[in-house]
Amino acid sequence: MIQAIEDVGKLDNTLVIYISGDNGASPEGTLNGLFNEFAIANAVSPTVDMNMKFYDAWGSDQTYPHYAVGWAWAWDTPYKWTKQVASYFGGTRNGMVMAWPARIKDKGGIRNQFHDAIDVVPTILEAAGLPQPERVNGIEQRPIEGVSMAYTWDKANANAPGRRTAQYFEMFGSRGIYHDGWIASAPPIGAPWILTLEKPPTDVMNDFKWELYNIDEDWTQAKNLAAAMPDKLREMQELFSLEATKYNVFPLDDTRLERFISSKPSYTPDRTKFTYTGEISGIPFPGTGSAPSLLNRSYTITAEIQVSPGGAEGMLVTDGGRFAGYGFYLLKGKPVFTWDLIALERVKWQGKQALPPGKHTLVFDWKYDGPGLGKGGTGTLTADGTVVDSHAMPKSLPIAVAWDETFDVGLDTGTPVDDKDYQVPFRFTGKIDRLTVELKQ
Repeated sequence: MIQAIEDVGKLDNTLVIYISGDNGASPEGTLNGLFNEFAIANAVSPTVDMNMKFYDAWGSDQTYPHYAVGWAWAWDTPYKWTKQVASYFGGTRNGMVMAWPARIKDKGGIRNQFHDAIDVVPTILEAAGLPQPERVNGIEQRPIEGVSMAYTWDKANANAPGRRTAQYFEMFGSRGIYHDGWIASAPPIGAPWILTLEKPPTDVMNDFKWELYNIDEDWTQAKNLAAAMPDKLREMQELFSLEATKYNVFPLDDTRLERFISSKPSYTPDRTKFTYTGEISGIPFPGTGSAPSLLNRSYTITAEIQVSPGGAEGMLVTDGGRFAGYGFYLLKGKPVFTWDLIALERVKWQGKQALPPGKHTLVFDWKYDGPGLGKGGTGTLTADGTVVDSHAMPKSLPIAVAWDETFDVGLDTGTPVDDKDYQVPFRFTGKIDRLTVELKQ
């Protein structure tokens, strides 16, 4: 990108802001590492033996691996903790470079003023000589909660006092508050790599113990001054309450996976029936996109199709793939419904006979053993009203199918739910007249 700007002769008059990373190194890999990132996303912490089943394929396209916590902790050196921890710089602090040759003359200069990511937009606006917008597309805008960093560009201001005098941090109950060279920190009670469906048995306001650091002298938060300076700590805690109230941080919530599956703005609120005709692909992740979510409930998928004179096969509907998800398809003309349970197990319902040419109605009906998350149930596959397979599945995915893939009808644009059955795009060779997904309680 920089080369392209230079090629058109605009680099000298271009402001470049480069931030190395978005947070600390990620601890979701658990103490053992992960063969599949969607395991922990579904509250499964793989044992060493479970990981070793994928040893020969580790690092290939057959795994979705994640490094173990020990590596995350090491990579955050010299800071404490990791991503998801708002109280320490190991979870929040990253290096940043700003360049604008026509304006910033102190090439290679170092700046140590405290700033936050929300200060980037005010910096760009000041550089461009633009005011903060009061309205966008007719919608009144709240004031931008940031402070321009442009004052740091001149060498004369290399050691000027920082204009970002206060900044709160909060994530999953872990929190911190910076003010004029001090930071008060409430580190996590539970380790961020322990992801379960259980609600933490903690009082999120009172059980988190606060610490105090003078980061002008102790920038790695090594010497806790809370016991020696209780009045200063109390002052910082009160400031956190003020900032958290001002910026709508309350109420605090220390749940993790439970929050992940909570209701969010999407295109599917309260919809229980989805109908598709023909081929369609790229419908985003359930919950925040437009795809129906089949998790933790009963459902019925009905495919009204036409089989060509020479037979047909291919994908009818799929979401997710090799690492977590489902697919409903014809394999050598025989109807198949497959659930991929984080690649540890694949559960199938299969017809024994290939469908003859002509119109057919295929139905997969799932009766869930809920309420609750990740329970089992019974699936029944029918072809033209005749049951061709029916059996139980003891457990299901509680949280998510693979969110890096999409909901597709008539083909598979991601990875197969079972590599032994087919390879993508596995486009359906017949015709889909109508595919209907009906969600139930």
